[in-house]
Amino acid sequence: MKADILRLLYYNKTQSIADLSKSLSKSTPIVTKTINELVKQELILDNGLGESTGGRRASQYGLNNSLPYFIISIAIDQYYSSFTISNLAHTIVAQQKDVAIDLKEQDAGERILHSLETILHESQIDKKNIIGVGISMPGFVNPEEKINDSYPQNSSLHHLYKQIEDKLQVATVIDNDSRCVAWAEKEFGHGVDIAHTLVINLNWGVGLGIIINGEIFKGATGFAGEFSHIPLSDKNTLCSCGKRGCLEVEASLNAAIQNTESDIQNGEYSIYSTFAKINSNKADTLIEAAKLGDQIAINNLGKIGYMLGKGISTLLHILNPNKIIISGRGAEVGDIIAPQIQVAINEFSIPKIAKMTKIEISELHKDAQQMGTAALVAEHLIDNIIH
Repeated sequence: MKADILRLLYYNKTQSIADLSKSLSKSTPIVTKTINELVKQELILDNGLGESTGGRRASQYGLNNSLPYFIISIAIDQYYSSFTISNLAHTIVAQQKDVAIDLKEQDAGERILHSLETILHESQIDKKNIIGVGISMPGFVNPEEKINDSYPQNSSLHHLYKQIEDKLQVATVIDNDSRCVAWAEKEFGHGVDIAHTLVINLNWGVGLGIIINGEIFKGATGFAGEFSHIPLSDKNTLCSCGKRGCLEVEASLNAAIQNTESDIQNGEYSIYSTFAKINSNKADTLIEAAKLGDQIAINNLGKIGYMLGKGISTLLHILNPNKIIISGRGAEVGDIIAPQIQVAINEFSIPKIAKMTKIEISELHKDAQQMGTAALVAEHLIDNIIH
């Protein structure tokens, strides 16, 4: 019960006893007793009376954010990793953002470990005060077995969890990047209080987090949500998975980047080529060019929007969600891709079904993965602060 209350207060900064009782489906006396114990332990604070809703104002309780407890989140994608140390109030106290680490490189695991040790050393945080470490990464991540089956057993990325936990001697959790993005949207973004939500992680690839009845759906072996590999492409381009026809080859940021670079090679003018000389992050370069009105960048983002809409049409018919949220790096150009997504939905979806689902663009953007990875720690390890 104590851990459940701490978890709820991590997501919702203040709650009344009535709110907590409703969320936990527990009686008011039981929740009151537990709250009093947590207040006595100074783990939570009485933050005063809330606003009146017509009756007696209720006391609002929140986590004691002055406690020196920290969460380490490691948000990994195919080419960049971010290392963040945050406190119980979600305030970032140290961060190395978008460290260039290509997961295809042989030393990727070692470089991740090195960057983690660097931020820990620079922050001078006592390991005793670390609640836990959260890792999110792309691929066939099995959170129960704590491995990434996208990599062979002799790869450091296959058992990255074990390496980090053994190195730091701190409790560690791991999950797929898109599931963490979905969890962030569920707790902090457009998915709050929505029972059935699909969250598309538009990044170098196209991931999917599935929320059913307010819970993440992982599938029988933890691999649900491989949206990238639905065979919807008419191109013969080889996908990263080794198959042809995958949605990813036409509906990802990588696809838009490749098409833009191809257009430039064929003599088209784009400011992308100028930006690329000073910024090695091709996704950021493409997004910056599009925001400045570059027609080549906008056109190629529109193409992936259309293909994304084609994929979304499939999801609408199979899962009938309340809402679909476009999140991740690609959400930053949501206003550019949204019209093309809608065009494809109009073309490929049954109107009666499509109109039941809202399509929204996340405001968390690429921060969603870090936020969801920190929440992963709170979800599984916040009871580490109970003494």
